[in-house]
Amino acid sequence: MFQRLINLSKSQSFFLFGPRGTGKSTLLDRFFEPEESVVLDLLNFELANELISHPNNLLNRLAPYMGKRAWVIIDEVQKAPPLLDLVHKLIKEKRFKFALTGSSARKLKRGAANLLAGRAFVYNLFPLTVTELQTRFSLDEALKFGTLPEIFNFENESDKAMFLKAYSETYFKEEIMTEQIVRNLPPFRRFLDVAAQMNTGVINYSNIARDIHSDPKTVSGYYDILEDTLLGIRLPAYHTSIRKQQKKASKFYLFDTGVARTLAGQVDYDLVPRSFEYGQLFEAFVINEIHRCLTYQGRQFKLSYLRVKEDLEIDLIIERGRLAPILVEIKSANKVDERHARGLLTLGNDFKSPKQYLISQDPDRKRFSNVLACPWTEVIDLILNDV
Repeated sequence: MFQRLINLSKSQSFFLFGPRGTGKSTLLDRFFEPEESVVLDLLNFELANELISHPNNLLNRLAPYMGKRAWVIIDEVQKAPPLLDLVHKLIKEKRFKFALTGSSARKLKRGAANLLAGRAFVYNLFPLTVTELQTRFSLDEALKFGTLPEIFNFENESDKAMFLKAYSETYFKEEIMTEQIVRNLPPFRRFLDVAAQMNTGVINYSNIARDIHSDPKTVSGYYDILEDTLLGIRLPAYHTSIRKQQKKASKFYLFDTGVARTLAGQVDYDLVPRSFEYGQLFEAFVINEIHRCLTYQGRQFKLSYLRVKEDLEIDLIIERGRLAPILVEIKSANKVDERHARGLLTLGNDFKSPKQYLISQDPDRKRFSNVLACPWTEVIDLILNDV
C-alpha cells in the first residue's frame, strides 16, 4: 500500500478523476470506513445498464442505507451521466454525500451532464510520485516502466513490459472507443504512435496531420482528448512580448513514462543512459512530478516553457500568483557546468526577480550567477516548499 499525497475532504461531495490504474478505488477503500459508505461500481455492466435506463433506481438501491451511511461511492460515473441530476438533488437535500470517480469529465461535459454546480469538489489522481514511493523509488525503473501502482506488483522486467502493453492496448481501446470519445479509431491509433515519439517535443499539428493522413484541426482535437482524459499535459509557450521571435506552439508530455515508451514501441528494449531517449524521459518525468505535486498541494499555478530558438530555451516556467516566477532548466547529465545553464543565463534577466534552478543528476550544488544548480530531488523540494 502507498500513502497518497492527495488530500481528500470529508466535508463535501467530490469527483475523483484519473486514468485507469492510478488507484482511485483503492484510495477510496482506504479513505472511507466500510460502515460509512456504500459502493456502486459502474464497471458492472448490468448495474450500469440499469441505472442508465432507469436513473431513479438509484433511490431504491440507497433506501436501505438512509440514515445509516453518509457516503455513496459511485465508480466510473461517466458511464451513467443521467445519474448526476439525481445525485445533485440528494446532495442538495443533504441525504447523502457522494464520492464520484471517473477517467475524466470529458464525456460528462460532452453529454451536457450535471456537474453539480459547485456542490462537489474536483480532485485529480496521477501515477505515483517519488514521495509516495519512498524507498521503493528507483529513477531508472521509473523512467523505463513508469509509476502506475500496478507496475510494482511485478518483479521482473518482462512482466512489467507485458503489463504496460496490455494496459496501453486495453485502456486506450476501452476508454477511447467504448466511451465513444473517438469514432474513427485508425487515425487516432496512428496519432498515438506519433504523439509518443514526439513526447516532450514542440507540437507541429500540420506535420502530424500529414503523418496520420488527417488534418491539423483533428490532431488538435486528439491532443484535447489526451489532456481531458488526464493522459498528458500540454505545456503552452510563455506568452509575453519579451522575445518576439519565440515560437508559440505548445509542448506535450504523456502522463507516464512507461506508457510513453510502450506507445513508442520501446518498452521491450533497454534504456541507455545519456541517450536522446533517456534525456527525453528524464525531462518528462521531472515535469510530470512537479505537475502532480503542485496539483496535490491544491494551490493555483500555471506551467509554461519559453523557446527563442532551437538551442535557447527554458524548459519550465512556474507561475503562482504573486510569488516570484520559478525558471527551471532540466538536464539528465551526471555533471553540469555553466554551459548547461545557458538558457537561464540568457533569458532569465527578462523576468522580474525570478528564482532559477538547473535540475540534473549532478550530486553537487553549484551556482552560476543567479542560477542554482543542484540534484533534481532537492530542486523539486525547493519548488514545492516555496510558499
